[in-house]
Amino acid sequence: MSAAEPVTPAVLRDWPLPQPGESKHSRGHVLVAGGSASTPGGALLAGLAALRVGAGVLRLAVAQSVAAMVAVTVPEAAVVGLSALDDGSGESDELAARLDGVESALVGPGLDNADSARYLVRAVLDHAPADARVVLDAYALGILADLDGRDALRGRLVLTPNRPEAGRLLPKVGDDKIAVAREIADRYGAAVSYENALADPDGACWSIPTGHAGLGTSGSGDVLAGAIAGLLARGADPAQAVCWATYLHTAAGDRLAPRVGRLGFLARELVDEMPRILTELEA
Repeated sequence: MSAAEPVTPAVLRDWPLPQPGESKHSRGHVLVAGGSASTPGGALLAGLAALRVGAGVLRLAVAQSVAAMVAVTVPEAAVVGLSALDDGSGESDELAARLDGVESALVGPGLDNADSARYLVRAVLDHAPADARVVLDAYALGILADLDGRDALRGRLVLTPNRPEAGRLLPKVGDDKIAVAREIADRYGAAVSYENALADPDGACWSIPTGHAGLGTSGSGDVLAGAIAGLLARGADPAQAVCWATYLHTAAGDRLAPRVGRLGFLARELVDEMPRILTELEA
């Protein structure tokens, strides 16, 4: 079993992201599906993070009751309102047209129940392009273990669990974070970002040596998941997207700590730090 490689700026510079091209379409289409009526901000933060790392076109699928508000708040996005996220009605084809042509789809940010998560993941399985990369976060992780047809996602799946969510993916979660990330990656055929421990299904693993407790704030995980989805849309493979995005996320927290404090900065501020760090790494 190989040791985890620390993710440093030098490692990332030796693993450059795909060139973005000159048009928004060359940088890829990303869909973020989540945003219940009570917590639409999760989808909003994830979508902004996807754009901030260079995705070209953003689509947001949120509860119908908040769709107009989200569209005004994020004028860069095409927004669709889903009745299923308000009252449980609707079929998976309600989302079908928005999934056409996406390079990556993120499901989970801002959801508040498992039924909504199951509905959205089913829609992605049924209607997204067969080669689209899929990121599952938050409630969408909780339904994966017993999801019919999940093997269709192997090799193009990214998972971003915290410890309680890892407990829904595995029979037992130990204290060795690298071991947990490896086990999840192997079981689900996914690239995994688990509390600064990273792994892919081929057995490779990495660790993020930076970061601090300030990242444990509301919306922070949505920002990480959105950054991963944005890099996937740009053409990064799942392991590369996980390593780059997790580093950007933790480095953004490190940048904010001297200015705001180790505790007290907001997830939205992480989003704004990411383009500067990305530019430095790609220079």
